[in-house]
Amino acid sequence: MEEDPRRDAGRLAEATRFAREILPAVSRTFALSIRLLPGELGRAVLAAYLLCRIADTLEDEPALPAERKATLLDDLLRCFDDADAADGFPSRVTSITGEPAHVRLTRHADLVFVLYRALGAATRAHVRRWVGEMIGGMRKFVLLYPHGIRIQSLEEYREYCYYVAGTVGYLLTDLWHEHAPSIGERRYEVLRAKCRAFAEALQTVNILKDVAADAEHENSIYIPEQLLREHGSSHAEILDDDRVPGTRAALATLVHLAQRDLEGARSYLLLIPRRAVSIRLFCVLPLLFAYATLRDLTHRPHALAQRQVVKISRREVKSLTAMGFLVIMSNRGLAWLADRAMRRPFLMAGVR
Repeated sequence: MEEDPRRDAGRLAEATRFAREILPAVSRTFALSIRLLPGELGRAVLAAYLLCRIADTLEDEPALPAERKATLLDDLLRCFDDADAADGFPSRVTSITGEPAHVRLTRHADLVFVLYRALGAATRAHVRRWVGEMIGGMRKFVLLYPHGIRIQSLEEYREYCYYVAGTVGYLLTDLWHEHAPSIGERRYEVLRAKCRAFAEALQTVNILKDVAADAEHENSIYIPEQLLREHGSSHAEILDDDRVPGTRAALATLVHLAQRDLEGARSYLLLIPRRAVSIRLFCVLPLLFAYATLRDLTHRPHALAQRQVVKISRREVKSLTAMGFLVIMSNRGLAWLADRAMRRPFLMAGVR
């Protein structure tokens, strides 16, 4: 439908305030990074990230049957092209539960779409394409596993990670190309070949650190049944005390996968031109946190049996952030910092 450009004139300021306010409450890693991006690029990534979080909230909603989730995901997709559908979407999600911040975001999806509609046409097209691809993939898996996701094979695991993370890698890279003059056609093509590994590495680390919480509280198991059975465990027994060694052995395969993808992610970061400093900063922080988290996952073998979520300390987060800013213009410095974070906790003197 053709949009009336005056439609959102009085709502854009409200939408911007809401998006900036809700971001830290729904973001584990990207709140600071998104704030580093300037102008329309920053607004595009902000809107896209919040739309992804809304889709994720619908996918994870425990109180809704799979068919209802699929219908709501279809409704969300329709909102990209129909402002009336976007304005009416909050009335369709009044029954969702879960984390209060995610619920509040989803019930204000109309404001996020106001932010989306304020973007330029080319930028909207990138967001529409890749967030739409994610929503379609989520819908597929919701219907495939109506009683809770139970990934069966490594191939299916990679497919799931593509939908929920790889799509974000492509989206970001398309936005870099559009908004950063220093990322020309040749550099863009090289980055695009590596962007899926960048995004999926972060996703695999998140899955590994949340295995127990996902199984117990989200009714979702992403560790492939195929891997678990090869080591004497299974989805049904994944947290049983006598199956923990087999479960850890299965997780080791995903740890190796994450390590390989992290090397691709590092290569992606180092290929971003130094002149695109805000984009380099956006990418470096979640990458450093992923390296540090994967280190702790490999050094704390009893975390799974103790039902722990592996998190790096707040002091290390601050230390890696500070040092990342200091060495952002040096590829050698960034490579050293990533290696250092992978070996042992990085704690700067004076940082608390």
